[in-house]
Amino acid sequence: MRSSTPMPGNPWPHDMSITVDDRPHNLMELLWLREAYALRIHGDDLPPLLVDTPAAVQDPAVSAATLDEWGAAWPRIWRAALAHAGRDHDPRLFDELRTTADGSPERAELLHRIAGPSWRDEFGDAAFDHGSYAGWSEQGADADLAAMPTRLEDQPERRDLSALIPAWRAGLTKIVTIPCVAEFTRRVGVNALLMTSATREDSDSYRRALSTFV
Repeated sequence: MRSSTPMPGNPWPHDMSITVDDRPHNLMELLWLREAYALRIHGDDLPPLLVDTPAAVQDPAVSAATLDEWGAAWPRIWRAALAHAGRDHDPRLFDELRTTADGSPERAELLHRIAGPSWRDEFGDAAFDHGSYAGWSEQGADADLAAMPTRLEDQPERRDLSALIPAWRAGLTKIVTIPCVAEFTRRVGVNALLMTSATREDSDSYRRALSTFV
C-alpha cells in the first residue's frame, strides 16, 4: 500500500508502506509444536496459547528426555524466528538468488537467509510428520481467508488509519500477527509489532497496540 505521488482526497500518506505478515511460517510451526507436544516451556514474555488448539501428537519415538530438550530450546528458537519475522525483506536477496545454481551452497545460504531461523534447522522435520500439523495449518489458513475483509475500507489499517500514521512516523513498517488468544503486543526490533490476530481485528485493541510504538 504505497503511491509514488500524493493522491488528492486519499487520507493514506502516499509514501507510507506497511507490511502485514499474518501467518509467519516459522512462528506458526513453533506455536503448533508447543501445544501439540505439550512442551513444558519456561521463560519470560512468551506468546499466549493458540485460539485453535491442535490435536495432540502421541509419538512413542519421542521420549520424555527429547520433550525436555525441545522445551528448553523452544524460547531461544522463538526469539530468533521472531526477530527475523519482524525485519523488512531485503529485495536484493531475491535478486542474488536468481544468479545462483540449483543445489549450490550459495543458493542454500541465500534461501536460509530469506526464510530465517526455524525449528527444523536444529531438530529436523520429523516433529511435523503428523496429520495434526497439516490439518491444523490448513484449517487455520481457510479460516483466515474466510474472515478477510472484502472492502478496502474495512481492512484494519484503513479502519484505524488515524492511529497507524503516528506509529509509521515513529518507524513502524511491519505488523506480524499470530493466532493466539487475547491481547498480546510486543515491539520487535526497531520497526515491527507482534500482536495476536484478535488484537488487530478489534479497533480498540488495535489502536492500543499501535500506540505502544509511538
